[in-house]
Amino acid sequence: MSKPMTKTQLVAALADAMGSDKKTASAALDAIAAVVTREVAAGGAVTLPGLGKVACRARPERQVRNPATGETVTKGADKQVKFAIAKSLKDSVNA
Repeated sequence: MSKPMTKTQLVAALADAMGSDKKTASAALDAIAAVVTREVAAGGAVTLPGLGKVACRARPERQVRNPATGETVTKGADKQVKFAIAKSLKDSVNA
């Protein structure tokens, strides 16, 4: 298994694919991240075509156990970010 692509490598690959400079590609990547963050934080969902869907789900209050002490405590309700992978990406990986 190879190492994950770094942001610098991603920006370089985006610039090459877009036929533009790294500064423009970096600004585009930062803008996409900001839009997705803002929308998901507001409780919405964002579909990234060909990649998947990023959404925020509410989790109810629940009982959890501290593994060190075995004590059961109540954990308050919170939100969790989920990413559902697009079928087209799954199919291309498994092809």
